[in-house]
Amino acid sequence: MIFIFVTLCLFITELIYFRVAERFNIIDKPNARSLHTDITIRGGGVIFFMSVLFYFIYSNFEYPLFFLGITAIAVISFLDDIFTLPNRYRLPFQFLAIILILVELHFFSNPMWIWTGVLIIGVGIINAYNFMDGINGITGGYSMVVIGALWFINSYHIKFMDNEFFVFILMGLIVFNYFNFRTKAKCFAGDVGSISIAVIIIFLLIKLIVKDYNPIYILFLAVYGVDSVLTIIHRLLLKENIFKAHRLHLFQVIVHTLKIPHLLMASLYMLLQAIICVIIIFNLKSSEQTQWLVSFGIIISLSVLYFIIKRKVMLLTV
Repeated sequence: MIFIFVTLCLFITELIYFRVAERFNIIDKPNARSLHTDITIRGGGVIFFMSVLFYFIYSNFEYPLFFLGITAIAVISFLDDIFTLPNRYRLPFQFLAIILILVELHFFSNPMWIWTGVLIIGVGIINAYNFMDGINGITGGYSMVVIGALWFINSYHIKFMDNEFFVFILMGLIVFNYFNFRTKAKCFAGDVGSISIAVIIIFLLIKLIVKDYNPIYILFLAVYGVDSVLTIIHRLLLKENIFKAHRLHLFQVIVHTLKIPHLLMASLYMLLQAIICVIIIFNLKSSEQTQWLVSFGIIISLSVLYFIIKRKVMLLTV
């Protein structure tokens, strides 16, 4: 009963936010780099933070440092949605959020090179998730696949988190997708949404990896990861500023050039990541060597697929 009540509260919260956004003109206007053509409410992804807030209260204030970190980064990201802040204001909060997660999970007991690497990768994932938020449905849909896979691991392989946490987050994603997974979206996630859900996923992934002593779970973000890393390399080769908005992610190139519907493109990314999650879960009982070979095969396959498709599509623009 509590979950029905929370879902209703999240739905009402989202509707209230829409009224506030309309009142204070928190909107996304199409520009030369946009893949949408209509003025749309920005920041609807604030519902992801609200899901965490409701769980924080429901759980009697569990994981306070994680909550503090996501609160800080949600606030600065929401301000960025309104005012467009420089990187020098946003990056410290991103590092702070990951540091608080690592402290919460007692991760700093590991060697310095390990937690330093995780800190840098965590901030990288936050920014990659933010940049990947470019078409209707992709952030909410892809995140549902990842959270769903993590919930499955928690329920049937190794328990590393309260199941109620996954329910709260999934309810927030369902509410958001109701308004975003449309041909004409009612709202966009905004930085507050894409970055908040990224922090949630990072928290869960680190917690799972620490619990199961297995880094293979990072491949639950394989599709986003390969697209982001290879796109960064592409932009560096073009001598572009990788911190500025662009339309060179594979999904952006395909949608812009081939005019494929946003929801179809988002669904393809969801399906591909879901297949990879199934492969990873299926191989969890295999030997460590087999798991690493499978992981390597996934990364190589995605990279080759990225290169072939992007090259063919971009040749059409020549």
